[in-house]
Amino acid sequence: AELFFYAALSSVPLSLPLAVLLASLMVFGNLGEKFELTAMKASGISLFRIMKPLTAVMIFIAIAAFFFQNNVLPVAQTKMWSLMFAVRQKSPEVEIPVRSFYDQIPNMNLYVERKNTETGMLYGMIIYDLSRGLDNTRVILADSGRFNFTEDKTRLFLHMYSGEMFENMRDNTMGSSSSQRYLPFRREHFSEKEVYFPFDANFNRIDESGIRSQWVGQNITQLRASIDSIGHQVDSIGDIYAREIREAYYFGLSPTVATKVEGETVLIPRPEVTLDKPLDIDSIFQAPNPSFAKSYITQALAKAKRQKQEYMYRSLALSEQAKLMRRHDIEMQKKFTLSFACIIFFFIGAPLGAIIKKGGFGTPLILSVLLFIVYFIIDNAGNKLARDGKWPVWEGIWLSTAVLLPLGVYLT
Repeated sequence: AELFFYAALSSVPLSLPLAVLLASLMVFGNLGEKFELTAMKASGISLFRIMKPLTAVMIFIAIAAFFFQNNVLPVAQTKMWSLMFAVRQKSPEVEIPVRSFYDQIPNMNLYVERKNTETGMLYGMIIYDLSRGLDNTRVILADSGRFNFTEDKTRLFLHMYSGEMFENMRDNTMGSSSSQRYLPFRREHFSEKEVYFPFDANFNRIDESGIRSQWVGQNITQLRASIDSIGHQVDSIGDIYAREIREAYYFGLSPTVATKVEGETVLIPRPEVTLDKPLDIDSIFQAPNPSFAKSYITQALAKAKRQKQEYMYRSLALSEQAKLMRRHDIEMQKKFTLSFACIIFFFIGAPLGAIIKKGGFGTPLILSVLLFIVYFIIDNAGNKLARDGKWPVWEGIWLSTAVLLPLGVYLT
């Protein structure tokens, strides 16, 4: 119940704009269907005056939505995800995949060919027991088996039928490498066997501090501080990489020269190096021995590959930091988009309800769902473009607002 409560709070940013759109469509649709709008307009009351008190209500709802996004939602998402991770770690046998290795049980990799969801029996089992280290991995093959827990829920035991077990009897105290060439090995056949694994299956809440430090658990002030911190880190690392490139030597020459400028040593580009005559590449390549040519090529390729891998690693490291900064920026921009979405949907739904003049639940629901699907698709597309760095963050997050705002103005 607690998990569903926090999940419901986390779904407010998605459901509130749809609720505003549906409510405005139904209210003004009912007024139009019962000719109350016609009577008010005949009395000289304009649509803007009719919408004025509801506009004040919508401004209040938009302000409340902003404070909800900034103060309530981070807490709800932190508690929801911490509970979610605790539930996932509680019981590993809930969803053991078929024909792929399952590694969510500590110190154990499990492969299952097929399973019976009604009885819980697993068939065609392969188990790698890593509890004694990689060098002493124990391999178990079984025709079938079933998971169970001890009464105190602190140990997991696997009841298996008709199989074999293989294990090394390596002694870690064996010193010389020559003595390890021949190791005791054990192979066991069994018709029925139980293996115990330490596993706490009780429900244990995890620490919320790790999730609270992520973008989903931060308010605007914390997000700004995180963005500034990550940006400073990215700039510092970029400056270090740039300085290393400027100071690197190529063919015995540095691309920059240290020069005194106003008493300070600065690096300036090296003047162009010219040759008196063309360089004889073949003579350098074959000296001192033509047989060394293959060695030269191998060394040059290896050096080029090392440099390429190093710069690719640096690029990936910086791109991950930049992606993390964008995720924080996206979360900060979303604090404002919900409020604007509610106002825009009101100025779409109210005049549209007055135009169609259909109250009730049918027609307004269909129209609101269709409009919301358009909004949802545009919003997801902009979110993905911003997250992947294809567009600036503010352009991607505010794309849906920019598309729907002219529609609201036109209909009103």
